[in-house]
Amino acid sequence: MVNSLQATTTLHNGIEMPWFGLGVFKVEEGPELVNAVKVAIKHGYRSIDTAAIYANEEGVGQGIREGLEVAGIAREDLFVTSKVWNSELGFESTLAAYETSLKKLGLDYLDLYLIHWPVEGKYKEAWRAMETLYKEGKVKAIGVSNFQIHHLKDLLNEAEVKPMVNQVECHPRLTQRELLAFCRQEGIQLEAWSPLMQGELLDNKDLQEIASKYGKSVAQVILRWDLQNGIVTIPKSTKEHRIVENSSVFDFELTEEDMARMNEMNENHRVGPDPDNFDF
Repeated sequence: MVNSLQATTTLHNGIEMPWFGLGVFKVEEGPELVNAVKVAIKHGYRSIDTAAIYANEEGVGQGIREGLEVAGIAREDLFVTSKVWNSELGFESTLAAYETSLKKLGLDYLDLYLIHWPVEGKYKEAWRAMETLYKEGKVKAIGVSNFQIHHLKDLLNEAEVKPMVNQVECHPRLTQRELLAFCRQEGIQLEAWSPLMQGELLDNKDLQEIASKYGKSVAQVILRWDLQNGIVTIPKSTKEHRIVENSSVFDFELTEEDMARMNEMNENHRVGPDPDNFDF
């Protein structure tokens, strides 16, 4: 059982990745962002997830530096993720994008670097660059984001290094059961972005009913469901009380019945783009 905010899953290459982290999608550069990252680290978060396209890596880096100081911990105690954007998906351009992200973050290395979207005809070259970064010891782990089973199979046909992580949209309306099973079978850790469906699930009657049974919020019940499904989760918030509340999910466990009930809420409904049909 995942029983603390510092609990980790071991990726297939032996690297420890926290089960729980802070996402900063759509959080703009500025004091609010810096403070959110700092506050999360202060309250025990050990994983921060950003991306080049979020255009906020500099603020995230500042928040990390301030957070490490406040928490009195070392850089090595933190797990930092960023992602290469679609326009940079070539061999040389991916290598350059990695260096740009590092520079903006003010870090010497990343713990995890992901291909953000499976752009057809481009992700294999980018993956070769990811493997190069990994083999040179510049990044601790590499992975993908928004890859469906067929994208993964296509990549695995040629990859020398298997992706360690696949970060996808996942929540009770999009449970990703087949993808989760495939990733498990391949030793790829599934990670959920938009675990709270960008807030759309918070007034769901069924989830409210389950939450009241445990004396928890709907958000807490969904995040607990992620963990019990073996899915790494990175809820986004900029408010201190919410950052703390989101992470208060280690003192209860959902019953098998409630897990099944939540798994059955699936409607294959996305709030984000469809990985098989996007044009950016």
